[in-house]
Amino acid sequence: MTGSVTTGSVTTALWGRVEQQDFRSRVRGALLGSALGDALGAPIAGLSLDGIRETHGPQGLTEPAPAHGRRGAVTAATQLTLFTVDGLIRAHVRRDTGAWHPPTDVHRAYLRWAATQHDWGPDERRKENGWLAHEEWLYARRGPDRACMTGFGDEILGTLEQPKNPTARDAGAMVRSAPFGLLVGWEPALVLQLAVECATQSHGHPTAYLSAGALAVIVHGLTRGESLDAAVQRALGLLGSRAGQQPVTDALQRATAAVTRGVPSPEIIASLSPGDGHGAEDALAAAVYCALVAEDVRHGLRLAVNHGGNSTATGALCGALLGALHGETALPAPWLADLEGRPTLLELADDFALEMTQGPTLHGPTLSSPGWLTRYPRA
Repeated sequence: MTGSVTTGSVTTALWGRVEQQDFRSRVRGALLGSALGDALGAPIAGLSLDGIRETHGPQGLTEPAPAHGRRGAVTAATQLTLFTVDGLIRAHVRRDTGAWHPPTDVHRAYLRWAATQHDWGPDERRKENGWLAHEEWLYARRGPDRACMTGFGDEILGTLEQPKNPTARDAGAMVRSAPFGLLVGWEPALVLQLAVECATQSHGHPTAYLSAGALAVIVHGLTRGESLDAAVQRALGLLGSRAGQQPVTDALQRATAAVTRGVPSPEIIASLSPGDGHGAEDALAAAVYCALVAEDVRHGLRLAVNHGGNSTATGALCGALLGALHGETALPAPWLADLEGRPTLLELADDFALEMTQGPTLHGPTLSSPGWLTRYPRA
């Protein structure tokens, strides 16, 4: 397998204090931004543009509104994103044991997410190791994608050779894939490969898993300090040799070309999707376009959710891009104040940044922090 994360080398970043602070801000920005976009789109999920305007006025939804019984509620997209981060941290911790297969560790994390979607009692929940699966708020079912539920309905690991749900081409895998791009010590080709391999665990159509890989590469470039346009061009270059890449590269090219078409509008966003607007490549195109033309995070997220496509997916994707690009301080504070699960998101973001920048001081073959291994067990 070309560039397999099983055998590929991973570079080790050297971190100064300023670089660590910038990295943590971008990690927080990506995770919180994704959750904000997810939450902004949740109240209008499934509505047409006319339906959104009938409900929220001619400008559409401009501020967070109640969904799932509260303002700022997130969906399964944010839940799964958190478990992606948890799996990536554990992969790096488990490397001390000589075991190095990140797709397996991420898959185990997704199985822990799947366990939260059933009616377990307190005793069953305590059987889950690590801290994330003990977060009570994650046990709410928030519209999980069908392919995710079936993909993680057993312990069989989907692979590129034998993917789960080979006809699933929606955005369910892509919306959980931004954290792969936060692996700034990895080469972009390996980031692409890991995101693709993990996407096939639930979504086996090339359009779905290559869209997930493209998103991860774009986030990776932004987290490294590249411009959004440069990061998109890098993703296009890496996708060029992949079988089945044409729908994804076409979507990214439509997004970049649309920037010159005048004042951003829902009509331009709709034109980016030749199909029904619910394919992974459609959500990716809409999110990239909205991030490219965004005047600020609020403007970008409002554009990203007010259309007839998959509002939660495009909102989450655009939020991840803008958060990785600008960092956490660019996110709208009033929206953050109402965001469900914000303490958990911040805690996990900071743990990820700590593992990526200070991992050797937290664990190793001869000396490890007991507290860290309780949070992220090697087993």
